[in-house]
Amino acid sequence: MKQPILILGFSLLAAVIWSGCKHTQAEDTEKSTFVLSDTMLKNIRIDTAHLVPVMNEVRLSGKVTPNGGKVLKVYPLVSGYVEDIKVQLGDYVQKGQVLAVIHSVEIADYEKQLAQARSDRGVAEKNLKVAQDLYDSRLSTEKDVVNAKGELQKNNAEINRLNDLFKIYRKGKGATYLVTAPISGYVIEKNINNNMEIRTDNSANIFTISELDDVWVMANVFETDIAKIKEGYEADVVTVSYPDQPFHGKIDKIYNFLDPATKTMQVRIRIDNKNMLLKPEMFATVYVKYTDQNEKIAVPSAAIIFDNSKNYVLVFKDKFNIAVRQVEVAKTSGDLTYLQSGLQADEKVISKNQLLIYDALKD
Repeated sequence: MKQPILILGFSLLAAVIWSGCKHTQAEDTEKSTFVLSDTMLKNIRIDTAHLVPVMNEVRLSGKVTPNGGKVLKVYPLVSGYVEDIKVQLGDYVQKGQVLAVIHSVEIADYEKQLAQARSDRGVAEKNLKVAQDLYDSRLSTEKDVVNAKGELQKNNAEINRLNDLFKIYRKGKGATYLVTAPISGYVIEKNINNNMEIRTDNSANIFTISELDDVWVMANVFETDIAKIKEGYEADVVTVSYPDQPFHGKIDKIYNFLDPATKTMQVRIRIDNKNMLLKPEMFATVYVKYTDQNEKIAVPSAAIIFDNSKNYVLVFKDKFNIAVRQVEVAKTSGDLTYLQSGLQADEKVISKNQLLIYDALKD
């Protein structure tokens, strides 16, 4: 009689234990179910993974230079002594503005020649009048009139020559020569001081004027990177002065020779500079971007979660179905990360405020 009672007791105990286990499993299932709230749903960003060509990046060093087509060097046309300098380095000047005044013996000599030519013309005019009167009175020949006219024309030609010289030399008051700006722009070089002697046999320029509304960035390319660089490639330029403000441009010229000293090839990037932030001689870091023939799954770099030396993303289907997925990163280029494995094209990932969700799912 005891054996059936004992078996019945074991059966009831097993039923109680199974019931308790079932209840515990139900509680665990309920705890592990994660539902994204509507408020949180509004504060995340969902991006789609795409199969795209891999964007590569080459980092170059360089510097900002003026646009060579908008730079003019100013040379002295006469010798003399610097009497007055009107501008300083870095000043903005208008075309035709006086940069310096030079007292010149040559200008004084031209002034003397002009005065003599005008005096000779007065004499020639009187001689022509006398010759004409004598010819009208039959007291001279026509040849005398023609000679007098020729002398007057010669004096007029000399006056015109000297006046043209003064237009070229921009004559000032007295025996002074005015150095003027050939274009509007900034004074980026000044090799002149007051009381300095100016000699025309000196090949050095005294001013350099440049427009800076657009500038060049000259970047150095090492031999290992030459094959990766082509005209038309996009380039981002970052300077020490504006580290968080990249300037965008394109490679518009490749100089197909190597500098013997640095063993580098130069490329030119033209940058719009209407806000005048970029200054000549600024150091610049250039990031050249180009695509290759390889294609990989790409997601925003912000979607990658790095935890315990591994990379993860949150795969989103709907607010009831969010999964943590381990991925293998192939490379990162700016705001885009290319994956070696872990995701398929058109899968959606969370790329904003995903850490809170990741922590909740991980726990």
